[in-house]
Amino acid sequence: MSDEIEFDAESTATTWAAFGDLMSVLLGAFVLILAGVIGSQLLLHHRLDEEVRQRQAAAARLKTLEQALAAPLAAGRVTLVDGRIGISGSVLFALNSDQLQPEGRELLQGIAGPLRDYLSARDEILMVSGFTDNQPVRAANARFADNWELSAARALTVTRALIADGVPASAVFAAAFGAEQPVSSNDDAAGRAKNRRVEIAPIPRHRNGGKADAR
Repeated sequence: MSDEIEFDAESTATTWAAFGDLMSVLLGAFVLILAGVIGSQLLLHHRLDEEVRQRQAAAARLKTLEQALAAPLAAGRVTLVDGRIGISGSVLFALNSDQLQPEGRELLQGIAGPLRDYLSARDEILMVSGFTDNQPVRAANARFADNWELSAARALTVTRALIADGVPASAVFAAAFGAEQPVSSNDDAAGRAKNRRVEIAPIPRHRNGGKADAR
């Protein structure tokens, strides 16, 4: 009888010991899970805060750019449509010329800094595009064979001016469209004047193997 009692006591003690070990393991697992959940919440909160800060900074840079464009926008010298800055050709260049006029040089100097700051927080580059009307280049102007060459030269002139004023060379490139992308009719002088323009547009920076394609 006493042997049975001792066996029951030992069995009970073993059971309670095993139960205690199991509870310790469960408690430890619960603590680890709770710590993981808290850590994840803290990390998520940190990421959300960082995203909010980045968006606020981006909004501030965009506002600075819009402020820099406010005066020329009000004066009709530039347009801003879907993020594309359009600058009237007559502001930048004389007819059939790729040499910047003083007014155009001043305008580019005023927007170069805000454009540089705008790009600093974005994985984007600037495409500077030259456009012309559909009128042939004057025969007396031997520098350009056609509107393609004229639009290319103007885009390069603006690109180089922006680089000279602090926009990184790796963040801007020139493109020529000639008379192929009109924004108005070429049937009258007013429409042709609108088509003679340069546009500055941010586009995504394409990457290959972790390096930017644009050079």
